[in-house]
Amino acid sequence: MKKNKFKVYPIVLIGILCVSPVFLSGCMYKIPEDPHTFMRTVFSDGLERTYRIHIPPELPDNITPALVFVLHGGGGTGEGMERSLTLGGFNTIADQQNCIVVYPDGVEKNWNDGRKNVTDPAHHQNIDDVGFFTILIENLSQEFNIDPHRIFVTGISNGAMMSYRLACEIPEKIAAIAPVAGALPIDLLSFNISDVPISVCVISGTDDPLVPWEGGLVGFPRNPRGIVLSVPESVSFWVAHNNCATPPNVTVLPDRDPTDHTWVQKDTYGNGTNATEVTLYTIYNGGHTWPDGYQYFPESLIGRTTHDINANTVIWDFFSNHPKE
Repeated sequence: MKKNKFKVYPIVLIGILCVSPVFLSGCMYKIPEDPHTFMRTVFSDGLERTYRIHIPPELPDNITPALVFVLHGGGGTGEGMERSLTLGGFNTIADQQNCIVVYPDGVEKNWNDGRKNVTDPAHHQNIDDVGFFTILIENLSQEFNIDPHRIFVTGISNGAMMSYRLACEIPEKIAAIAPVAGALPIDLLSFNISDVPISVCVISGTDDPLVPWEGGLVGFPRNPRGIVLSVPESVSFWVAHNNCATPPNVTVLPDRDPTDHTWVQKDTYGNGTNATEVTLYTIYNGGHTWPDGYQYFPESLIGRTTHDINANTVIWDFFSNHPKE
């Protein structure tokens, strides 16, 4: 077994790089268009918002399917999440498990995740993204008879931070979140955080150059984009929030691809209120990437992608095992 030599730091209010412009249009590999994914619009807070929705072709009429939101990072799109980063993995899962998957678009390719002093329109104009997701949940629940106990959110980077905001503000509507390559924005701690417990699966790399594992400033040195807690502190916040048992159950996972120079440790904090759980997948030497997903920029810019786990599968397994009680 490999020893954990990584030093866990307290929150450090320093930082390096920024949430990357993930999925810039025209510069990414895309899988073929899925004929069962459709582009839609909805009005929210006076704005016409867009989203992609994948509907399994053989979805039975007599079931209450789960609903999974998959959120792009800063500078990205729902199409980029579906057809590039996740390589269509959630569509495959949806077809196998009879669930609905939604890939929404942020305003000007960003989410208002609660960070202050960030200049993109979503933050600067204080776009009501929480309201947007509330409308989507209400509309889609009515249209597809969604199971209210199985509504889930995952995302990368800015999308991961948006999932944290939704968990803070509307956990009564969501069973679990799975933030990837994103930590808890410190500004969210001043929000009116709900007491409702919610299961959380965190997936982060120790060598993420954009959202630092140690916490602190998010952003290029000349363009800081808010402050986040460290990843361990983000996990501890939800462990305390859910009243989970400590210490965690620790497992070092098999090194399935030695050539990627990463390895993965899984820490599970169980027995939370209402059967909630908090799980941390630490990607040692991992970067600002989606495990087993598309390496959208070179390692020199975003770090390594692990192939020891597949984020799509890990996240769905977590979601399917943690419906809201």
